[in-house]
Amino acid sequence: MTTATQNLALQLPPGYFARRSPWDWLFALFVAVGAGIAFALYSSYMDGYEQAILIGSVPSLVALAWFWRPVRQLTLAVAALSLLAIWLYQAGSGPDLARAEQAFLLKYFLSSQSAILWMSMLFFMATAFYWVGLLSRAGDAFEKLGSRLTWVAITLALVGSLVRWFESYLIGADVGHIPVSNLYEVFVLFSWLTAAYYLYYEDQYQTRRMGAFVMLVVSAAVGFLLWYTVVREAHQIQPLVPALQSWWMKLHVPANFIGYGTFALAAMLAFAYLIKHSAGETRWYKLAPLWLLGIVLCFEPLVFRRGATEAGGSYWFVYFGISALIVGTILFGRRRIAERLPTLEVLDDVMYKSIAVGFAFFTIATVLGALWAAEAWGGYWSWDPKETWALIVWLNYAAWLHMRLMKGLRGTVAAWWALTGLAITTFAFLGVNMFLSGLHSYGTL
Repeated sequence: MTTATQNLALQLPPGYFARRSPWDWLFALFVAVGAGIAFALYSSYMDGYEQAILIGSVPSLVALAWFWRPVRQLTLAVAALSLLAIWLYQAGSGPDLARAEQAFLLKYFLSSQSAILWMSMLFFMATAFYWVGLLSRAGDAFEKLGSRLTWVAITLALVGSLVRWFESYLIGADVGHIPVSNLYEVFVLFSWLTAAYYLYYEDQYQTRRMGAFVMLVVSAAVGFLLWYTVVREAHQIQPLVPALQSWWMKLHVPANFIGYGTFALAAMLAFAYLIKHSAGETRWYKLAPLWLLGIVLCFEPLVFRRGATEAGGSYWFVYFGISALIVGTILFGRRRIAERLPTLEVLDDVMYKSIAVGFAFFTIATVLGALWAAEAWGGYWSWDPKETWALIVWLNYAAWLHMRLMKGLRGTVAAWWALTGLAITTFAFLGVNMFLSGLHSYGTL
């Protein structure tokens, strides 16, 4: 036994591989064969770094699926639907993007835009069912339906992203790229990553009653995505700008958005924590979380309506009406909501774990971004507005974790801090693109 093998055996629990079922090994074989076929067909188009990413994804995906079993079914469903879509594009005389409007399944279900629109609708429906479940007496059935719809939405988000990747190569070899290059694509990434990470905690804590709050931020992201599609026609696949033509993008952007997604999840659970903590209050100033949410939701349409078309502006007025309804529902039903939410200890624990995971990935993303900057611009750090605000985000959560681990930070202070962190992160993600300019200005609204 080699030294590396001995070290691995020491790190894994005793009998780890012996406890794997035949289905686990069959899934591992499926992933390995699939990656092998992809390598045989497309390795000539990849550089050494991209080949390493493909090879490294095999043990990573297998380990993730062994750790959390639903990933196995998700992977198989996404692979089957994506391959069906690719086959439909190639049926007949050869690969043809025009078949997106000719083949029934592509036109209405499996083209990238169709799948992403289905994702959007299903996320909205899942959010509604989670809320009905939280407020009604027959809550478990509605919450279970919300959970199932969330899984389907994640599946279609992944299918839409993979098919969009294929479609970009149908446009042209010089156009093809992984779909994480603009706001449209990364909002899809943010939506399914946040939802998937929430579902993990739903499974681990055996409660679906956090879903109503977490899915609000996912639905808000989907709402922005739809507005951005209408106003900017952002669903159109465009060639990469020179600064993004790098393999670093394939690592930096997903790592960044794991951080963004988990920070958003933590903030929504912090909001739920504050609602539960102040459920019995009648004094208006003690209901600060609700008033703050109302102010943010009222202000947001004014921000995004700036420079929008008439159709885009009308969209935000509808958004405002729905947001006011949500705030009013939470305000008047807060006692019922508080009774059905998990304990303060569970909310606090998930909030902490989410921030810890997000901080780890955001740190990795920041390091990768510095290495990418050195390759693209000749320096690791330039105090560009995006870089500066990324550092502010990192310092904010570093301080939160330090206070948690060293000083035992808990309760409402930790929750308010997590909510403030979401505001800082949102400005770093969107506000910089809207109000500042710099080396990252290719992501403007």
